[in-house]
Amino acid sequence: MSMILFACVVRVRDGLPLSASTDFYHTQDFLECRRRLKTLALRLAQYPGRGSAEGCDFNIHFSSLRDVACMAICSRQCPAAMAFCFLETVWWEFTASYDTTCIGLASRPYAFLEFDSTIQKVKWHFNHVSYVQMESSLEKIQEELEFQPPVVLTLEDTDVANGIMNGHTQIHLEPAPNFRMEPVTALGVLSLILNIMCAALNLIRGIHLAEHSLQVAHEEIGNILAFLIPFVACIFQ
Repeated sequence: MSMILFACVVRVRDGLPLSASTDFYHTQDFLECRRRLKTLALRLAQYPGRGSAEGCDFNIHFSSLRDVACMAICSRQCPAAMAFCFLETVWWEFTASYDTTCIGLASRPYAFLEFDSTIQKVKWHFNHVSYVQMESSLEKIQEELEFQPPVVLTLEDTDVANGIMNGHTQIHLEPAPNFRMEPVTALGVLSLILNIMCAALNLIRGIHLAEHSLQVAHEEIGNILAFLIPFVACIFQ
């Protein structure tokens, strides 16, 4: 069985997949691991340059530098040094083929589809070349890993970190505050009654004065308004 099963290149800032190897595995566990890889790709900006997410049958390894990250799904038997050496090789091949402007302007998934064949060739090379042939490269990567170990996650962490569990977004429901109006006190009832009485009295006086002012003088208009304005004020109150 191959050590390196799947690989892809993604943009770090938003997790956009830029290129990927051909997928020959369709088991339920592998497809679940692919889903978690996509989830992890969205969070790469929060992690250091190298990291691994460990699962029961598969491990996800990622290596990022600047705005490009390479990710791979490997079997549990694949040494970490081999996985990171593979990712570093893919990263150099990709960044040598495309400049940062093209990468930054990519707006659709798998915009660099032609690079898929390069990933496939590098993957085949690492799966079929003997350890002795890669010994010097692996020793160099192993020293780097000992000096600066990669961050280690579990595959479950990738879901929890993105707020997802079993394919569903976790929704935290909090009870809404329950506002209840306080009952009106006896003083409030008395104030309301007096206010209504004052409004009615002002209205009656204003209408009565207007009816008996057949020839309304300027000062009579002022008297009428003196009753009607308090009436309106009482209504608003």
